[in-house]
Amino acid sequence: MPALSEYEATERISAQARLQAVVHGRVQGVSFRYYTQRLAQELRLTGYVRNLWDGSVEVVAEGHRPALDELLSCLRVGPRAAFVAQIDTEWPVPTGEFERFEVRS
Repeated sequence: MPALSEYEATERISAQARLQAVVHGRVQGVSFRYYTQRLAQELRLTGYVRNLWDGSVEVVAEGHRPALDELLSCLRVGPRAAFVAQIDTEWPVPTGEFERFEVRS
């Protein structure tokens, strides 16, 4: 694949959106990170999911806005054993820093 020009790279990033979410509730020890990774990969998103020290889960994802909206809807439900009490969300400017979606520790 040929390298993108600076203009093409800027256009690609601007067509993207970024979701930063912190999911609260019973979301650790219930496969929430792997549930999120599977969904994000199906939706062709990039970024990561990780457990936080306070028992919540952080999700940072970039991709097309409709796919991010779908991910957020699924995060509100979570896997079968999870209980989602609250999700804090932010929509900052995307950076294009990710190549794939991964689980971080």
